[in-house]
Amino acid sequence: MKLLLTATALCFTFAAGAACAADPTEKDAIAMVERGAALIKSKGKEEMVKRINAKDKDFVQGELYIDMRDLQTGIVLAHPINPSIVGKDLTDVPDASGKKYRREIINLGQSKGKGWVDYQYKNPTNGKIEPKTTYIQRVGDVVLEAGIYKN
Repeated sequence: MKLLLTATALCFTFAAGAACAADPTEKDAIAMVERGAALIKSKGKEEMVKRINAKDKDFVQGELYIDMRDLQTGIVLAHPINPSIVGKDLTDVPDASGKKYRREIINLGQSKGKGWVDYQYKNPTNGKIEPKTTYIQRVGDVVLEAGIYKN
């Protein structure tokens, strides 16, 4: 019993460790996007871009992270895991199953302002293509996105 409590305490102490951290939930993704939206509203989208690109711990937590794209052009404005796609329009590039999910993200942002989109994507923690669901929210002329892998 003492050993179990010690291990649990270590996990809480070192919560950033992947072995201890629980898989992120839909609530975690929504909360991250809402934090990002609040930051944009209070400090502007340039500050949000800086925070994402700097891998700010409020916006990058293991496999859960936030990215940002322009709502009209589809151009990726910030991405903490794959910075090589920043500045690119990947709107019509399909996922591994052929789905043009980025187009769906833009359409959802333009029509409803927020919601969920499902697709296949590379998990940064294990390098495998896995099913993912992403919560998106329009904030002015950008869309914030944070997703979780469906293991």
